[in-house]
Formats: sequence, C-alpha cells, structure tokens
Amino acid sequence: MNFTITLTPGDGIGPEVVRQAVRVLDVIAAKFNHTFTYRERLLGGCSIDQFGAALTDETLADCQSADAVLLGAVGGPKWDDPQAKVRPEQGLLALRKGLGVFANLRPVKVHPALVNASPVRAERLHGVDMIVVRELTGGLYFGQPKERRMIDGKERAVDTLEYWDYEIHRIIELAFQLALPRKKKVSSVDKANVLESSRLWRQIAIEVGKKYPTVTLEHMLVDTAAMRLVASPTNVDVMVTENMFGDILTDEASVLAGSMGMLPSASLGASGPGLYEPIHGSAPDIAGKGIANPVGTILSCALMLRYSLKCEKEAAAIETAVERAISAGCLTKDLNGKLGSAQMTDEIIARLRG
Repeated sequence: MNFTITLTPGDGIGPEVVRQAVRVLDVIAAKFNHTFTYRERLLGGCSIDQFGAALTDETLADCQSADAVLLGAVGGPKWDDPQAKVRPEQGLLALRKGLGVFANLRPVKVHPALVNASPVRAERLHGVDMIVVRELTGGLYFGQPKERRMIDGKERAVDTLEYWDYEIHRIIELAFQLALPRKKKVSSVDKANVLESSRLWRQIAIEVGKKYPTVTLEHMLVDTAAMRLVASPTNVDVMVTENMFGDILTDEASVLAGSMGMLPSASLGASGPGLYEPIHGSAPDIAGKGIANPVGTILSCALMLRYSLKCEKEAAAIETAVERAISAGCLTKDLNGKLGSAQMTDEIIARLRG
C-alpha cells in the first residue's frame, strides 16, 4: 500500500518527537511492504515566523489531500504575547476545522511497570484503561461573538459557549460505538446544573443512549469528573465531553500514565484524513536536548495506522513493541529513566523488528 502523510512537526520538541516517530513508520513500511511518502510543512509559531500566519492555505491544502496528518506540538514563550493578533494555537484550531475533524480520541492506559511513576497511588491505577472522547468543533474555542471591547473606559472580553444539536449528537454517538466492544459504559460529562449548552448536551445523551440498551450511560458534572479521574479511574471506560472540558480533563488524565509524553491522540471526522498528535505541548524548556519522550507520538502513529490507514496489524505491532520496551525497563527521563528520545526509539524499533 502507498500512503501520503503530511508532517507538521511544529515548535519546541515537536520536530524531535516527529522525527523519531517517522523512524518507526519507516520500519513498519519495510516490515509490511508499504510505502509512506512524507510531506513536511510548517505549523504554529515557526509558520508565523516564516509566513506571518500560523497555518497557510498551502499547508492546509497539503493536509487535506493527504491520507493522514502527523503533528508534533505548537506554541512557546516566543509567541505568548497576549496582545498578539496571530498565535500558534490559531493554526491548530484552523487545521482541525479545515480537516473537518470533530472527535478527539485520547486513550489512557496505565502500563503495570509505570504505576509508581504517577503521583496517584499505585493501588488506584491497576487496570486503568479508558478512552476520553472530546468534541473539537464547538464550544468556547469556536463560538461567536469572540471579542475584546472598550466600553465606558473599561475593557470587556467575551467568549461564547455555543453548541448545535448535531455537533453533540455525533460525538455522543461515537462514544457509544466505542463503548460497545469495551466495558459498555459511557460517562457523559457536562455542567448541566449551570449551563444551557450542557442541558442540551445531557438531553441528547439520553436520547442517543436509548439506541444502545446494552451500554450503561452515566451523567457526571465536570467537577465530579475531575475528582473521579484521580479517585477512582478504573471506573471510567469511555468518557465523552465538550471541547474545553475535554481539553482540561485529558491533561489531568495524563498523570495516571506517569507522563504526558506517554499519551497519543487521534482527531477524526466523518471523512477525510485524520489528525494524529501526542497530547503534550511544545515543552520549550527541553527542546533541543534530545530527551523528549517520543512514545506519545509513536503511539499516535499506531492510531493513525488503525483509524486512517486501516492497518490494524501494523498498529498492534507498534503498541506491542512499546509495551515490551517499557516492560523491559526502557524509560525516558520524564519517567525517571535514563534514555533519550533516539535511544527510546531504538529500543522500540529493536522489538518491532524482533
């Protein structure tokens, strides 16, 4: 099979972890007789520096015409001026919108060898295996009006939390479909005691749930969900929520796995290429040191193979190689190990070839 993959390494450690992930993909290509054609493009702060825009029309077109997109990370202190009209994160949001991806899947699975790497007590982590499904196209990040305005000498900022029924329906539907082959439980997270958008969310979750009588649906306020993720994470199977809640909760969930560097994500739409990226940020404090954990990006490639390229055996091969490497004690510095980015990738590749 021949596949075209657009690479958008981005800023900070993004280029470093994407470089390691491509090494793994090259081994997959050789082992399973595929051809991966890579197109590398700028996104985020580096694109602002080069073109004055966080995402150019040309880069978006190359992403839209690919079979899949692999992203590193965007942002950093260089572009953090709150007065700036162009910010790296605008490129990421525009890319998600341009690709039509509406669902971000973030699997959180705690490896037995890493239960002591998390600040959460080890006895609460055994058996943690969940998927957080985050809506990507609505909510505060995209709602209008969005503005800052001077009124009577005082500055006022407005963001709008807006959702259409169809946006909620499709993400809830996906959550139930994902729950069917798993533990058949969906935790729908909202703030229905305060927000009108959340009351619509809960109403639609109940309606969709009636179509899946074998799946248990529970409603959870977002503050309760934040507590449950650390107090009883094994009770969560598929958690589905809106854009900003999901953004926050998935970062919280990352501590269960021991490090944000461990977790992959897949952003999917009804059609077209998916967008795959680790959940961590650009980590400018360690950029260029060769110590960034590449596992989240490598596992994002496994999700890419599974969901966009329909290569299940190849995806499973990567996941197994990662598990075997970690079981053998191969750990990066963020997990109190000694391996750098390239060394960790070497260990995964060795087990992929073995």
